[in-house]
Amino acid sequence: MRFAPILRTALGLLLLLSLNTAGAQWPAKPVRFVVPFPAGGSTDVVGRILAEHLRQGLGQSFVIDNRAGAGGTTGSDAVAKAAPDGYTLLIGTSSTHAIASGLYGSKLPYDQERDFAPVTLIGSATILLVVHPAIAAKTVPELIALAKAKPGTLNFASSGNGGVSHLTGEYFKSLAGIQMQHVPYKGDTPMIADLVAGRVSLAFGTAVAFLPHVQRSALNALAVTNAKPSPVAPNLPTVAQTLPGFEALQWFGILMPAGTPRDIVSRLNAEIVKILRLPEVRERLQSMGIEVAGNTPGEFAAFMRDETAKWGRIVKESGAKID
Repeated sequence: MRFAPILRTALGLLLLLSLNTAGAQWPAKPVRFVVPFPAGGSTDVVGRILAEHLRQGLGQSFVIDNRAGAGGTTGSDAVAKAAPDGYTLLIGTSSTHAIASGLYGSKLPYDQERDFAPVTLIGSATILLVVHPAIAAKTVPELIALAKAKPGTLNFASSGNGGVSHLTGEYFKSLAGIQMQHVPYKGDTPMIADLVAGRVSLAFGTAVAFLPHVQRSALNALAVTNAKPSPVAPNLPTVAQTLPGFEALQWFGILMPAGTPRDIVSRLNAEIVKILRLPEVRERLQSMGIEVAGNTPGEFAAFMRDETAKWGRIVKESGAKID
């Protein structure tokens, strides 16, 4: 029996050594990089920028896997249930790791805190409120007045049930005291096509998705949902100037399955933070209206807890439901 403590110590040292060895050798094969939204949208674009620089920095392919569906929860659930070996990672968003728990409740197939290992916050994107040019409103107050004068005649598009664009629209309806019908799409591309064609009245979405259409006058931008004016659209007012306290952010962050060895999480964190400091990456993301972050796993976890509490209140106050 006198050998038991020695044996336990030896096993502990072997486990620690194996984890350190795993981290030192990682990645030894291609890594699956799950994007829980369709190709072509803002989340996909950000993911592909990171994937290319991770390939260059770590010498292995980071293979984009678009697993869209259910407001990003389908792809997120796939990562939550993946082996925690360092070879699966997720680009999570406000939709998947702040809104989902309040909106889906017990129906959410994963626990957004317990089932993931946070790596880092990438950044937050500017969200625009845009309308089709046929809508007789050039400002947020005019839009609200129009909606009140003609109840139920306006509808708002979103890139999917349960996403930021959906909940921001519900939040706007609630604070403005107006009625609008929600029209969900499967991604930015079909949503924008119908919006530009005039089949839907308005939408909330990222600057990277909407600005090209605003610049060619296919859509009119009325405001940003940030708390303060955005550098990417400095001439636009905030929604909060009309509806005090209104703020909605679309953020992006990297997560891995819970249980992924800490040294792998730490190495990936260090690599991504380094990538986010590259001038060409910062310029590319900022041109998309994204305020670049890059923080520690602990800081990212705290940020997600705060965002979850905020969006939980918004879901409750707005009465938002999955259509």
